[in-house]
Parts: sequence; C-alpha cells; structure tokens
Amino acid sequence: MNILSLFDGMSCGQIALNRAGIKYDAYYASEIDDKAIKVAKHNYPNTIHIGDVTKVNTSTLPKIDLLIGGSPCQSFSTAGNGKGFNGKSGLFWEYARILKEVKPTYFLLENVKMKKEWRDIISNELGVEPIEINSKLVSAQNRPRLYWTNIPNISQPTNTNTLMKNILETNADKKYALQPAKIDRILNSERGRGFFYDGTQDKCGTVIAFYHKQPTDGVYVDLGFKRRLTPIEYERLQTVPDNYTNIVADWQRYKMIGNGWTVDVIAHIFKSIP
Repeated sequence: MNILSLFDGMSCGQIALNRAGIKYDAYYASEIDDKAIKVAKHNYPNTIHIGDVTKVNTSTLPKIDLLIGGSPCQSFSTAGNGKGFNGKSGLFWEYARILKEVKPTYFLLENVKMKKEWRDIISNELGVEPIEINSKLVSAQNRPRLYWTNIPNISQPTNTNTLMKNILETNADKKYALQPAKIDRILNSERGRGFFYDGTQDKCGTVIAFYHKQPTDGVYVDLGFKRRLTPIEYERLQTVPDNYTNIVADWQRYKMIGNGWTVDVIAHIFKSIP
C-alpha cells in the first residue's frame, strides 16, 4: 500500500496507520514546515518528503492507494478570518487537484466545522458528505471536526471516557507558570475568558496552534499555581505518544500539535479500510 499525505505536518497519519495496524510500503508526505518535517523524519525515517503541495507533480508518484490530508482551516474556522476559499483554506483545491490526478482507492480529508456554503462546495467537489466526529470521544478535549472520506462504514468511535485528570503530568515544571499580568489578561479579555482546569471539569476546549503566545482563549491549569499545559499534556490531548515532538523547542511543539490530528480518531477511521 502506498500512502500520499498532503499537509502532513508532523505525520500524525503515520502514527494513526501504525495504531490501526495497517502496513504500508511507502509514505509520501507533502509539507513545508521544516520543524514538523524534522519531527516526522525523526520518528519515521523512511518518510518520503515531496515538498510544497502546490508543486507536487503526481506523474512522478507510483499508484497511490490512500490519499489523506487536512487542508489549512484558518479561513474556514469561526476563530479565523472568515475569508473561506479566498484565504489559506483555498489550498483545499490542491487536495482536490491531486485527488483527481492520483485516483486513489481511498481518500480522507479533515477540516473544521464551517459555513454550510463552504461545506457544500467541498462535498460537491469530493462527491461525499462529511462525517462529524468529536475528539472528546477519545480524548479530554472538545474538538468537533468534519471528515470527508470514501472509506466505508465509518461509525462513531467508542467513548474512552478520557478526562482532563487523566492527561495531566504530576509535578509540572514551574517554568510553565503564568505571570500575573498574563493571568489578568486571560481572565479579563473582551475576546473571551481562558479555560482554567481546576480539577472539577471533565473536558477542555480545542488545542490550538498558537498556544505558545498564551492566547486569552487557551486551555490552562489551576492546580496549586496557574500554568500553561506542558507539551506532553498537549500531545496527550491529541492522543500523540508522549515526547513524540521533543526534539524541537516547546513553542514549535505546541504549534505542530495544535495543527495536527487527534490520532485516535484517524486510527478509528483507518480501521474501516477493507
């Protein structure tokens, strides 16, 4: 089996394939973030990186059995700029182009919940309606996402009842403590109050790529002292193996994890491949 992953990031697709027990011969990855590529190559040295998605020449590729990807969501997201296909999310059309050219047996596209008009355009282009799956079924984060695929018989994952208390590290380093001014900004922002886990909540909000900037609507911890999530906790919220990303700086880890997939959701979908 040959896999082609577009917008591969840190290669959550390969983690999911392995977790689903699917063997593959070659994994081709299109990605431009050099830090994400570094992490992918560190964990999967046989990854064949083929560069920028806009420059992918499919005539140089072998028969592709599975095409996967999560095109940029910034312009579709309610937290984004609302430009839709006129923004970075317009890179969806590269996914559509490559899908037509390689004609894989199966395909999977992931993206955020979005306006119906944008969703319908994608559905019409791909010829399938999306399935909505919330990562909260397999993780401690609330992360509803849309999945367009021709993999048959996709059901909802079994609820693992994973809670916030299950993903936290004990004795988190004090370097992750928030400064008083930052706490005040988070608590009193007009944009929205940040989420502080204090031991009483079961789930948190969606992990985001720009967490290193300590956004006012981010997820934080208030157990003894107010702090950021550690990179390992961020990985756990995406069901990524502990320290999968630990060869790059913390801020780069947060970015690629936030941009990545909830691995156990993808593995669940892959298990339906005949």
